[in-house]
Amino acid sequence: MSEIKENKNILLHICCAGCGAFVSQLLASDYNVTLFYYNPNIFPENEFTRRVGEVNKIAEQFNFNLLIGDYNHDAWLEKIKGHESDAEKGGRCLICYRDRLEKTAETASKNNFNYFTSTLTVSPHKLAKEIIAIGNELAVKYNVKFLAQDFKKQDGFKKATVLSQELGIYRQNYCGCEFSRRQRDN
Repeated sequence: MSEIKENKNILLHICCAGCGAFVSQLLASDYNVTLFYYNPNIFPENEFTRRVGEVNKIAEQFNFNLLIGDYNHDAWLEKIKGHESDAEKGGRCLICYRDRLEKTAETASKNNFNYFTSTLTVSPHKLAKEIIAIGNELAVKYNVKFLAQDFKKQDGFKKATVLSQELGIYRQNYCGCEFSRRQRDN
Protein backbone atom coordinates (compact mmCIF):
# COMPACT_ATOMS: atom_id res chain seq x y z
CA MET A 1 0.00 0.00 0.00
CA SER A 2 1.38 3.37 -0.94
CA GLU A 3 1.90 6.13 1.59
CA ILE A 4 -0.62 8.25 -0.23
CA LYS A 5 -3.37 5.64 0.05
CA GLU A 6 -2.57 5.07 3.74
CA ASN A 7 -3.70 8.64 4.42
CA LYS A 8 -6.85 8.32 2.34
CA ASN A 9 -9.32 6.44 4.50
CA ILE A 10 -12.85 7.12 3.28
CA LEU A 11 -16.19 6.33 4.85
CA LEU A 12 -18.62 5.66 2.02
CA HIS A 13 -22.29 6.07 2.89
CA ILE A 14 -24.24 3.60 0.80
CA CYS A 15 -27.93 3.83 0.14
CA CYS A 16 -28.13 0.38 -1.46
CA ALA A 17 -25.87 -2.49 -2.50
CA GLY A 18 -26.08 -1.81 -6.23
CA CYS A 19 -24.85 1.76 -5.94
CA GLY A 20 -22.46 0.72 -3.18
CA ALA A 21 -20.79 -1.96 -5.31
CA PHE A 22 -20.18 0.47 -8.15
CA VAL A 23 -18.92 3.44 -6.14
CA SER A 24 -16.78 1.35 -3.79
CA GLN A 25 -15.01 -0.17 -6.78
CA LEU A 26 -14.56 3.25 -8.32
CA LEU A 27 -12.95 4.59 -5.12
CA ALA A 28 -10.92 1.51 -4.14
CA SER A 29 -7.95 2.32 -6.35
CA ASP A 30 -7.37 5.65 -4.57
CA TYR A 31 -8.86 5.15 -1.10
CA ASN A 32 -9.11 2.66 1.71
CA VAL A 33 -12.87 2.25 1.61
CA THR A 34 -15.12 1.41 4.53
CA LEU A 35 -18.81 1.03 3.77
CA PHE A 36 -21.36 2.74 5.98
CA TYR A 37 -24.98 1.70 5.78
CA TYR A 38 -27.19 4.23 7.55
CA ASN A 39 -30.69 4.58 6.15
CA PRO A 40 -33.41 5.05 8.78
CA ASN A 41 -35.68 6.28 5.99
CA ILE A 42 -36.13 2.75 4.61
CA PHE A 43 -39.62 1.33 5.00
CA PRO A 44 -40.85 -1.24 5.80
CA GLU A 45 -38.31 -2.74 8.18
CA ASN A 46 -38.10 -5.97 6.17
CA GLU A 47 -36.94 -3.84 3.20
CA PHE A 48 -34.24 -2.37 5.44
CA THR A 49 -33.19 -5.86 6.51
CA ARG A 50 -33.12 -7.08 2.91
CA ARG A 51 -30.91 -4.17 1.86
CA VAL A 52 -28.54 -4.79 4.80
CA GLY A 53 -28.20 -8.40 3.64
CA GLU A 54 -27.26 -7.26 0.15
CA VAL A 55 -24.76 -4.73 1.52
CA ASN A 56 -23.15 -7.51 3.58
CA LYS A 57 -22.73 -9.51 0.36
CA ILE A 58 -20.75 -6.76 -1.36
CA ALA A 59 -18.68 -6.06 1.75
CA GLU A 60 -17.68 -9.73 1.86
CA GLN A 61 -17.23 -10.08 -1.90
CA PHE A 62 -14.95 -7.05 -2.19
CA ASN A 63 -13.36 -7.39 1.26
CA PHE A 64 -14.52 -4.03 2.63
CA ASN A 65 -15.15 -3.23 6.26
CA LEU A 66 -18.79 -2.43 6.92
CA LEU A 67 -20.36 -0.26 9.59
CA ILE A 68 -24.12 -0.37 10.03
CA GLY A 69 -25.85 2.56 11.65
CA ASP A 70 -28.88 2.26 13.89
CA TYR A 71 -32.27 1.82 12.29
CA ASN A 72 -34.69 4.19 13.96
CA HIS A 73 -37.46 4.88 11.49
CA ASP A 74 -39.64 6.62 14.08
CA ALA A 75 -36.92 9.22 14.72
CA TRP A 76 -36.58 9.75 10.96
CA LEU A 77 -40.36 10.23 10.65
CA GLU A 78 -40.16 12.87 13.37
CA LYS A 79 -37.44 14.72 11.44
CA ILE A 80 -39.50 14.89 8.26
CA LYS A 81 -42.80 15.64 10.02
CA GLY A 82 -44.84 18.08 7.96
CA HIS A 83 -43.07 17.03 4.75
CA GLU A 84 -44.87 13.74 4.17
CA SER A 85 -46.65 15.06 1.08
CA ASP A 86 -43.64 16.78 -0.47
CA ALA A 87 -42.88 15.78 -4.04
CA GLU A 88 -39.78 13.71 -4.70
CA LYS A 89 -36.69 15.96 -4.65
CA GLY A 90 -38.57 18.35 -2.33
CA GLY A 91 -38.05 19.36 1.29
CA ARG A 92 -38.44 15.85 2.69
CA CYS A 93 -35.62 14.57 0.49
CA LEU A 94 -33.34 17.45 1.51
CA ILE A 95 -33.95 16.62 5.19
CA CYS A 96 -33.25 12.96 4.45
CA TYR A 97 -29.99 13.71 2.58
CA ARG A 98 -28.84 15.88 5.48
CA ASP A 99 -29.71 13.25 8.08
CA ARG A 100 -27.77 10.51 6.33
CA LEU A 101 -24.81 12.70 5.42
CA GLU A 102 -24.61 14.15 8.92
CA LYS A 103 -24.49 10.70 10.49
CA THR A 104 -21.80 9.73 7.97
CA ALA A 105 -19.70 12.84 8.68
CA GLU A 106 -20.09 12.37 12.43
CA THR A 107 -19.10 8.69 12.18
CA ALA A 108 -16.14 9.54 9.94
CA SER A 109 -14.92 12.17 12.39
CA LYS A 110 -15.30 9.94 15.46
CA ASN A 111 -13.47 7.08 13.73
CA ASN A 112 -10.59 9.12 12.29
CA PHE A 113 -11.46 8.82 8.62
CA ASN A 114 -9.84 11.43 6.39
CA TYR A 115 -12.81 11.58 4.01
CA PHE A 116 -16.47 10.78 3.68
CA THR A 117 -18.82 10.64 0.71
CA SER A 118 -22.10 9.08 -0.37
CA THR A 119 -23.55 7.00 -3.17
CA LEU A 120 -26.63 9.22 -3.10
CA THR A 121 -25.31 11.14 -6.12
CA VAL A 122 -25.41 8.01 -8.33
CA SER A 123 -29.16 8.24 -8.73
CA PRO A 124 -30.72 10.49 -11.35
CA HIS A 125 -33.61 10.80 -8.86
CA LYS A 126 -31.42 12.63 -6.32
CA LEU A 127 -30.20 16.23 -6.33
CA ALA A 128 -26.43 15.94 -6.58
CA LYS A 129 -25.84 19.70 -6.30
CA GLU A 130 -27.72 19.85 -2.98
CA ILE A 131 -26.09 16.66 -1.68
CA ILE A 132 -22.65 18.07 -2.44
CA ALA A 133 -23.50 21.41 -0.78
CA ILE A 134 -24.68 19.60 2.37
CA GLY A 135 -21.57 17.39 2.36
CA ASN A 136 -19.27 20.40 2.05
CA GLU A 137 -21.05 22.15 4.93
CA LEU A 138 -20.79 19.07 7.15
CA ALA A 139 -17.11 18.64 6.30
CA VAL A 140 -16.43 21.96 8.00
CA LYS A 141 -18.66 21.14 10.98
CA TYR A 142 -17.04 17.73 11.61
CA ASN A 143 -13.51 18.56 10.42
CA VAL A 144 -13.34 15.73 7.89
CA LYS A 145 -12.94 16.13 4.13
CA PHE A 146 -15.94 15.51 1.89
CA LEU A 147 -15.31 13.89 -1.48
CA ALA A 148 -17.67 15.99 -3.56
CA GLN A 149 -18.37 13.85 -6.57
CA ASP A 150 -21.43 13.35 -8.73
CA PHE A 151 -21.15 9.61 -9.29
CA LYS A 152 -23.87 9.52 -11.94
CA LYS A 153 -21.60 11.37 -14.38
CA GLN A 154 -19.96 9.33 -17.14
CA ASP A 155 -22.89 6.85 -17.08
CA GLY A 156 -22.42 6.07 -13.38
CA PHE A 157 -26.07 5.12 -12.84
CA LYS A 158 -26.03 2.85 -15.88
CA LYS A 159 -22.75 1.25 -14.78
CA ALA A 160 -24.11 0.72 -11.26
CA THR A 161 -27.20 -0.95 -12.70
CA VAL A 162 -25.17 -3.23 -14.97
CA LEU A 163 -22.77 -4.18 -12.15
CA SER A 164 -25.62 -5.01 -9.79
CA GLN A 165 -27.15 -7.26 -12.49
CA GLU A 166 -23.79 -8.97 -13.08
CA LEU A 167 -23.36 -9.57 -9.35
CA GLY A 168 -26.96 -10.69 -8.85
CA ILE A 169 -27.59 -7.93 -6.31
CA TYR A 170 -31.15 -6.99 -5.38
CA ARG A 171 -32.00 -3.57 -6.74
CA GLN A 172 -35.09 -1.92 -5.30
CA ASN A 173 -37.44 0.17 -7.41
CA TYR A 174 -38.00 3.03 -4.96
CA CYS A 175 -35.83 5.30 -2.83
CA GLY A 176 -36.76 3.59 0.39
CA CYS A 177 -39.24 5.67 2.35
CA GLU A 178 -42.93 4.97 2.38
CA PHE A 179 -43.62 8.31 0.73
CA SER A 180 -41.47 7.61 -2.31
CA ARG A 181 -43.00 4.13 -2.46
CA ARG A 182 -46.53 5.58 -2.48
CA GLN A 183 -45.62 8.02 -5.24
CA ARG A 184 -44.10 5.14 -7.24
CA ASP A 185 -47.27 3.06 -6.81
CA ASN A 186 -49.60 5.89 -7.94
